[in-house]
Amino acid sequence: MKFHLDRGVLGDAVTWATRTLPVRPAMPILQGVRIVAQSTGELLLSTFDYEVSAQITLPAEVEDPGEVLVQGRMLSDIVRSLPNKDVSIELVGTKVEVRCGSAAFSLATLPVDEYPQLPEMPPVAGSVQADVFAEAISQVTVAASKDDTLPLLTGVRVEIVGEKMTLMATDRYRLAMSEITWRPSRPDLEITALVRARTLQEVARSLATGGSVDIAISDDSSANLIGFESGGRRTTSTLVDGDYPPVRRLFPSSTPITAVVATAPLIDAVKRVSLVAERNTPVRFSFTEGNVTLEAGAGDDAQASESLEAQLDGEELVVGFNSGFLLDGLGALGEDFAKLTFTDSIKPSVMSGQESLEGDASGEYKYLIMPMRI
Repeated sequence: MKFHLDRGVLGDAVTWATRTLPVRPAMPILQGVRIVAQSTGELLLSTFDYEVSAQITLPAEVEDPGEVLVQGRMLSDIVRSLPNKDVSIELVGTKVEVRCGSAAFSLATLPVDEYPQLPEMPPVAGSVQADVFAEAISQVTVAASKDDTLPLLTGVRVEIVGEKMTLMATDRYRLAMSEITWRPSRPDLEITALVRARTLQEVARSLATGGSVDIAISDDSSANLIGFESGGRRTTSTLVDGDYPPVRRLFPSSTPITAVVATAPLIDAVKRVSLVAERNTPVRFSFTEGNVTLEAGAGDDAQASESLEAQLDGEELVVGFNSGFLLDGLGALGEDFAKLTFTDSIKPSVMSGQESLEGDASGEYKYLIMPMRI
C-alpha cells in the first residue's frame, strides 16, 4: 500500500475519523484506524467500537492499493505535527512509513483481519439541511443528562412524523425541544428513536454549513441503528434501549403570565449577578410592569442585583432559577428576545423566541426549566 495527498486534507480526515475512538476500549484493537487505499483513487478511513462507527472518503494519489490498521490517536498526533507539505504513506513489511518533507515516522501495524467490519447503513429515511439539523442538535443536547448511571436520559428522543422532526432531551431539571422541517423518503413516514446525545454532538460538529445530511434509519420498531451521511462522511450509532419518559406532558396547558426580555442583556446580567450566588442557590427574578430585577446572595453573604427592561403580561411574579440551567437555555435560543411564560412561581417555566417560527425550516425551540425554591 502506498499513497500521497495534502497534509491538511489528511489531517482533517484523520482527526474526524478518530474523534470517537474510546479512551479505554474493550479491546486494544479498537484503538485503531483502518486505512483502505483503493485503485480508484479514493482513500477510506474508518473507526468502530461496536457502538459508534465513522468512515470518511477522500481523494488521494494511490500508487499501490491496499489496507492497514494503525493506532488512531498516534497517527492523528503525527499528522497534526507535520509540515505543510504533501504526505506519503507506505506499508513496508509490518510497519507504516509516514514521510512529509524531511520528517519521517514509522508506525507499527495492528492485525487488520481481526478488526470488526463496520455495520451496514440502514435505509435512508430522508434528508435535512445540515445547518438546521446542527442548530437543533446544539439546542436540545444542553438539556441531556451527563450521568451515565441514567443512560436513558443521556439520549435525545427523535420523533419523525411526515415532514416534521422533533428532538427532545431532559435531565429531569429542564427539558429542551426543537421542531424542524425535513424531507422524508415518503410522506407517511413515522419513526421514533433514542440517540446518544454525544453522538449527535459529534455529528453536528462534523457537518458543513451548507448542503444536507442524509439520515438513515429503519421504520421497523426493532431497529437499533441510525446513520448520518454528509459530504463523504458517514457515522452510525446503536440506539439507546428503553422507553423514554412522556416528557411532552410537562409543558403546561396554560401560561397566564408572559415576560419578554432582550436576550443578550439578560445573559450578561445573569452572569454578573450569579457571581455571588453560592452553589445550588437560585438567582431571583422579580417581574413587574416594564421591569425585571435579578438578585442573588442574602444576609451577611455577598449580594448582587441588576434591573432590566421587560414587558410583562399578567400579574407580578417572583421566581428563582438555577443560573447555569437558565444560561444554557438562553444561549441555545438564538433570538434577540426571550419570551418566558409562567403558570406561577413553582411550576415549570417555558422559554422560547418572542415570535413563533412555525412554518420556517429552522423550526421552533422551547426550553422548559423547573424553578428553584426561594
